[in-house]
Amino acid sequence: MIQLLRTNSDNKDFTDLVVLLDAYLAVLDGDEHEFYHQFNKTDKLNHVLVAYENDQAVGCGAIRPYLPGIMEVKRMYTLPEKRGKGIATAILKELEKWAQELNYGKCVLETGKRQPEAIELYKKNGYELIANYGQYAEMENSICFEKAMQ
Repeated sequence: MIQLLRTNSDNKDFTDLVVLLDAYLAVLDGDEHEFYHQFNKTDKLNHVLVAYENDQAVGCGAIRPYLPGIMEVKRMYTLPEKRGKGIATAILKELEKWAQELNYGKCVLETGKRQPEAIELYKKNGYELIANYGQYAEMENSICFEKAMQ
């Protein structure tokens, strides 16, 4: 059974998972990694989730205010050996719930075109493709999504 812990970016399990996420993204992003990495700083994130299975941290995600009424989903990651079990969906749904509790009406996010599993995750959870926003507007590898909270 998966347990979800609401925490912040000081959580050691979160920072350990982010190290693995960054290593994974460095391979996928190649020469573009440094560009993306500058927007993925994890200090001062106040809304972080860590997923645990049998007391082992197996996944994470975070939200941060983007614009008034809009939260941005960041740092979504599940250990490779734990994928396909619904952990990322559980994290995403809890992040959406948290955003609603904080009176945000929409979530946006960016992922990479080289991450088909992430793209499918967001699509199956009701996220719709939008034009690349903000710093991702000119990035060929970026793909952006949004979802209105119910």
